[in-house]
Amino acid sequence: MAHNHHHSHSDATGNIKVAFFLNLAFTIIEIIGGLFTNSLAILSDALHDLGDSLSLGLSWYFQKVSNKEANKKYSYGYKRFSLLGAIINSIILVIGSVFIIKEAIPRILNPEQADAKGMMWIAILGILVNGAAVLKLKQGTSINERVVSLHLLEDVLGWLAVLIASVIMQFWDIPILDPILSLLIAFYVLFNVFRNMEESLKIILMATPEDVSIESVKEKLLSFEEITDVHDCHLWTLDGEHNVFTAHITLKDKSISLNTTENLKKEIKKTLHEQFRLEHITLELEFADEDCKYKD
Repeated sequence: MAHNHHHSHSDATGNIKVAFFLNLAFTIIEIIGGLFTNSLAILSDALHDLGDSLSLGLSWYFQKVSNKEANKKYSYGYKRFSLLGAIINSIILVIGSVFIIKEAIPRILNPEQADAKGMMWIAILGILVNGAAVLKLKQGTSINERVVSLHLLEDVLGWLAVLIASVIMQFWDIPILDPILSLLIAFYVLFNVFRNMEESLKIILMATPEDVSIESVKEKLLSFEEITDVHDCHLWTLDGEHNVFTAHITLKDKSISLNTTENLKKEIKKTLHEQFRLEHITLELEFADEDCKYKD
């Protein structure tokens, strides 16, 4: 099982690396194209992509760090480091979006003409490049990959909107479409950034994973005939993928042999891993007459 997780993290690192270089190359093209076409929508997306490139680089670095094994300093390993990439990514996008909103409002009041045909060709290129990066990250399972993939998907949608607006502007003189579009892109990005930031913060604050119910885990434990009570349960996730579980378990029979308890623990851990994807399971076995201060 450890081999599979290493392979998964290696894939994640490689996926983010490819997305980084695709994004960085296109950002440079985009900045030049935005200045050339005098399009605030393209420049707003260029700033957005520059932020993405910086955070992709950090995400790539932190994803590599997260592959390191546990040690004395980080006893659970470095998996949570991958969250840093997602959080920094979100912060950069918030700053970029606020800057674009600030720039777009005066342009709505005093619209400037943009090169619609140039916008159209850059938008087509943007859809192709960002679409390729999204496909590369689509199979990813880490929250880092999901956050990066979502931002790149937003880019594809943003470029689709720029493409439609540029086609319209070639037939009708509506220069205000450009700053309006940049505002819509900025607000859409902000909405999704706050949603992803909430997920990352929940993990850091050790919230129960949304895809695992602690009540369901307790119910499964109580289905073992040797167990009469389960208490002091704690369930959290290291990075959105690797879930940790600890619990105190009260056994029915005090005369149970050491060999039987060892086999019981192995069976419990195997069941919890298979049914609930719990990776690091710590169980404390007790008997009914024991006074456990954590029972309530």
